[in-house]
Amino acid sequence: MALDVGKVRVGVALSDPLGYTAQPLLTLWRKSRGEDLRSLLRLIRKHEVVEIVVGNPLHMSGDVSPWAAKVQQFAEELRARSGLPVYLWDERLSSVAAHEILNEAGHDRRDRKYVIDQLAAVVILRDWMEAREQKERNDERTGEGQ
Repeated sequence: MALDVGKVRVGVALSDPLGYTAQPLLTLWRKSRGEDLRSLLRLIRKHEVVEIVVGNPLHMSGDVSPWAAKVQQFAEELRARSGLPVYLWDERLSSVAAHEILNEAGHDRRDRKYVIDQLAAVVILRDWMEAREQKERNDERTGEGQ
């Protein structure tokens, strides 16, 4: 599962059981920290999630933004409450990529708020899965991880 955590909405994406694809699930409209976490925990149980990737909104310089600090706290609380591994993933360009995908698909700009966060979560999850696959290939080549 991947999350694009915003101040108003949380985009949620899931991978298939084998971890090959990433697809949008839903947009969670934020209510309160506690209610948001309860909703995510229900989704985690329902979809039998085993790992969570949370977009880390760093500044373009790589520095931790004030919002990134809050997202990191949210991720830590989700880790503690779910008991699952939670990974932070640099999401600096995920929203830009999501907008480009919607532009190419001819999606109406007025309706984007309903899907943009889901699509950003898909980009985060896809990039994280690709990076993990690349690391595994590199480890196999060098004999690490055995």
